Amino acid sequence: MKNVVENKKRAEITMSMSEFEIPPMQDALIVGKNAPIGPEAARRMVDIVSPNQYEIITIDHPIIEAIVIRKTIMNMIEKDKLVKIILDEGEKVVDVSTIIKVQLNIVLHVSKSVDL
Repeated sequence: MKNVVENKKRAEITMSMSEFEIPPMQDALIVGKNAPIGPEAARRMVDIVSPNQYEIITIDHPIIEAIVIRKTIMNMIEKDKLVKIILDEGEKVVDVSTIIKVQLNIVLHVSKSVDL
């Protein structure tokens, strides 16, 4: 009796769905150096529907040209620290021709003690 091994193809699909947003971006965009739209086109896009809500930060990086970040997030975390975090993770998935949409979930933990 021969052992028969069946080859099966499987796919596991995980989906996240959320309300469509205008502009169609989240908290940040990572713009590759040769992306279809550059940082200035991204600025015009977000300024049309969300004036003065995003800041474009140009980056000295071999792959990434700029990061577009929602200004309210930079009120919670210092800009340089935020850019470093986004770059550290973003450079693992971005290439020169892509634009990556970034959703940031930030929870601030504050603890204080007072003299009684």
